[in-house]
Amino acid sequence: MSASASLQRSLTSAAASKVKKSLGLKFTISRRSERETERKGTKTATLGELIRVQMRVSEPTDSRVRRVLLRVAAGQLGRRFELIVLPLELLQHTRSSDFPSQQEYEAWQKRNLKILEIGLFFHPHMPLNKLDTSAQRLKQIIRGFSEKPLETGKNDDSIQLLRTAVMSLACRSYDGSASEECHWADGFPFNLQLYQMLLEACFDVTDETSVIDEVDEVLELMKKTWMTLGMNQMVHNLCFSWVLFHHYVESNQIENDMLFAASNLLTELEGDAEATKDPKYSKILNATLSAMLGWAERRLLTYHDIFHSSNIELMQIIVSLAVTSAKILAWHLSQEHRRKRKEIDVARDRVETFIRSSVCSVFAQRMEKINLSKRSSNNQQNAIPVLSILAQEVTELAINEKEIYSPILKRWHPFAAGTAVAALHSCYGNELKQFVSSINELTPDAVQVLITADKLEKHLVQIAVEDSVESDDGGKAIITEMAPYEAEAKIVALVKSWTRTRLDRLKEWVDRNLQQEVWNVHANKELVAASAVEVLRSVDETLEAFFLLPIPIQPSLVTDLVTGLDRCLQQYIAKAKSGCGTRSTYIPSMPALTRCSTGSKFFRKKEKSQLALRRKSQNRSSNANDSFGIPQLCVRINTMHYIRSGVNYLEKKTITHMRNAGSTEEDIANGLGLKFEISAAACVEGIQQLCEAIACKVIFHELSHVLWDSLYAGEVSSSRIQPFVQELEQYLEIIATTVHNRVRTRAITEVMKASFDGFLLVLLAGGPCRSFTLQDAAMIDEDFKVLCDLFWSNGDGLPVDLIDKFSTTVKRVLPVFRLDSESLIEQFRQTTLESYGSPAKSRLPLPATSGQWNPTEPNTLLRVLCHRNDVIASKFLKKTYSLPKKL
Repeated sequence: MSASASLQRSLTSAAASKVKKSLGLKFTISRRSERETERKGTKTATLGELIRVQMRVSEPTDSRVRRVLLRVAAGQLGRRFELIVLPLELLQHTRSSDFPSQQEYEAWQKRNLKILEIGLFFHPHMPLNKLDTSAQRLKQIIRGFSEKPLETGKNDDSIQLLRTAVMSLACRSYDGSASEECHWADGFPFNLQLYQMLLEACFDVTDETSVIDEVDEVLELMKKTWMTLGMNQMVHNLCFSWVLFHHYVESNQIENDMLFAASNLLTELEGDAEATKDPKYSKILNATLSAMLGWAERRLLTYHDIFHSSNIELMQIIVSLAVTSAKILAWHLSQEHRRKRKEIDVARDRVETFIRSSVCSVFAQRMEKINLSKRSSNNQQNAIPVLSILAQEVTELAINEKEIYSPILKRWHPFAAGTAVAALHSCYGNELKQFVSSINELTPDAVQVLITADKLEKHLVQIAVEDSVESDDGGKAIITEMAPYEAEAKIVALVKSWTRTRLDRLKEWVDRNLQQEVWNVHANKELVAASAVEVLRSVDETLEAFFLLPIPIQPSLVTDLVTGLDRCLQQYIAKAKSGCGTRSTYIPSMPALTRCSTGSKFFRKKEKSQLALRRKSQNRSSNANDSFGIPQLCVRINTMHYIRSGVNYLEKKTITHMRNAGSTEEDIANGLGLKFEISAAACVEGIQQLCEAIACKVIFHELSHVLWDSLYAGEVSSSRIQPFVQELEQYLEIIATTVHNRVRTRAITEVMKASFDGFLLVLLAGGPCRSFTLQDAAMIDEDFKVLCDLFWSNGDGLPVDLIDKFSTTVKRVLPVFRLDSESLIEQFRQTTLESYGSPAKSRLPLPATSGQWNPTEPNTLLRVLCHRNDVIASKFLKKTYSLPKKL
């Protein structure tokens, strides 16, 4: 045959190879066939020649074996091939003359004796009886060979003894009957080793990474050895799969189609494995598949280290190999232990193990790499925290998993991507948990890590949800496995802790500084307490620090902070007005009803001298430099106003920060928790309280000596209002020059109201030392006008309408003093009857003191009567109520 004819034969063989096609092996032009044809010239390259070359058998050896086989065939006419023990025939039908040297001849004999020893003695088809004489004889012959080579003549005694021992052992049967087969090469595992050596002929001798194109013919020829070797299709599939696998591994794993073919054979084997219960086959199967599975698992348990986008097809082959091996082994294990097979998806379970193992392994590698990098760059400024870098690495791993590995693994595990990201989530979560446990305060690094972790978690969960959308539970199982990082909650907790710490410090500062505050009028140009300036500055700094925190601003956190700061300011305001008193603190108690008393001039002089002493004493006390003096109270009012203005600024600043932080206009418009409502209200209330306290303190305490003790005490003409007005003017000057102009009118108005109240109190509840006649009414009117003019101050003081508003009560009461006693008594009688009804007895009821002066109110009229200095009024009071003249 010509070279072109040989090439055509190879092409035809390749095209016709069913084995290659079914196993997924690539088709090649056999270079070996071409070379053999060229070497032999026109001589046809037979299948036998092909196998000889493939098995590296030399031509002399091949010729020698052929001659032996011809001799055996000639001498064994009529005998079946199954009754021939080939090594025995090779020993008997070869002579030393057949070999180039005696050494080669002895090596030949030694090799064939070794085969007989292995096949019949070490690994027999049937277990040997230790007392079997044939076995002992064979053992002796083999031992004797080392001393003297065998004589192989036809009638030689030594060869006859060998034949007898060999045939006796080879033809044994389980029931003791004569066997029609010679079992010399079908003992486990000798037969497998022999068959695997034969299968080596399927691989190109010049290229171990290729299977020859004539593999179909070679395998068909090898089937003829199955009876001798005790083989069948199942064992062949297992052996061929192993040989393909072994060739792939030993040839530097170049040709992936060999591994693919091995995996395909295992798929065929899966059905065969469950159909047989042969213990020997199970043993072979377990050993072979365990080795293949172990090799595959070593790669798949860290598949990220080995596989990438350019060789991902190889990964699919190895996973298929591993899964098929695992399924077969799992079935056999359940059969071996006679246990009911658990309802487990072996493929899914095994692939899940690969995913979790490899993901955790690559995570640990990335973590170690980052740590090494950080240690080598410790001196760098503004270094990114390890877990923030790791989160980016995990994100990349998750993306690669989803795009590269999961499409392959999804064939065996429907939720491969979800399982992978769940494992990554757990690995990162363990590191995050350790980090979080070490966080004691809000730091930029802590916030950065937590924000990054939250972003990572959302990304991983999204992948898991998308991957599990078609599952029965919609991915709930995977999501449940991913224990939440709760990074947002931790950030919130840290921010709240930061807020509590700042607020606690601020509260301590408020308490400490208020204890030391002296309310000095000259402390600053704003005439406010220095502590108020500092407390507002601290609140402002706290707000600024909060909005500089590298966190997503949540309205609830801003609310917590503003509410806390609001309460700190409220605490300051409450303490600032504490102890300053109220209206009721300074207004004297209402004396009991009594008639006026007209004593001697001596009495009045004595009384006036006592009043002068009391006045001096009170002047001394009022000049004392205490923190509750009138100037200091004015500073407190200014302080309240300063804080009220300050919180307005803080509210606007907070809203600006919120807008800059991305809050919606709706949130800002609602303004929930963004206003200092408590402290603002406390300022308004505090200012009012302090204005009233100042007013009442000035009128009823500081000027008590010229109002309560002096005004109209004794004769009206000699105790007019001028001294009171003169001293009041001095206090009004202090208030006007100290209190802030935005609050000044309110403060002076309260002083005016208190002076009007004091004026009425003197007239209506001044006690028995005050008595008025009809003639005194004009002087009283004049005095009240003087008092009103003081507050009007020629137009520089309070507005006229404001003075009119608060002087209404006095102006309504004063005309009563111009009524004669008869008219006054009649008016009192009528109003009393209208208010209380007709009395059961002839005596009028005593009206209760309401404190609300009104010309139509019985108690007001009664008090005017009590101070009326005439006989008619005195008799009426004595007769009607028996009121005393002295208290």
